[in-house]
Amino acid sequence: MSTIFILNGPNLNTLGRREPSIYGAETLDDVAARCRRLGDARGLEIDFRQSNHEGVLVDWIQEAEAKAEGIVINPGAYSHTSIALHDALRFFGKPVVEVHISNIHAREEFRHHSMISAVATGMICGLGTLGYDLAVTALAERLKTDTAAQ
Repeated sequence: MSTIFILNGPNLNTLGRREPSIYGAETLDDVAARCRRLGDARGLEIDFRQSNHEGVLVDWIQEAEAKAEGIVINPGAYSHTSIALHDALRFFGKPVVEVHISNIHAREEFRHHSMISAVATGMICGLGTLGYDLAVTALAERLKTDTAAQ
């Protein structure tokens, strides 16, 4: 069974309480449970994690190199500032889908640029927590295609 790491950055642990008009009412635990169900249906193990600390996220990306076939990452505010996450994901070298619950391009100007996009296979933003489902589905399809091509 292939494993996908789903990594979440700062403040995502406050989903459901933080600015529900932007981020919705679902909690991160709700999103994790839904992603695990979707992963099970696709034959994927989902390793779902959250940290407010950049270095912890870098450590998990490095761990994923040996343990995961792909990463879904919502780096939160680190999207716009973290060269460290960019470098770790570049080194990972496997499919990465960047997810943002809100449309970062329709928000404050400082959110319009992501340091992660250049090393991501794709990005999903502005579709709420549905973006996680779409990212898991996209990675499942990508892994199926990659396996068939081998």
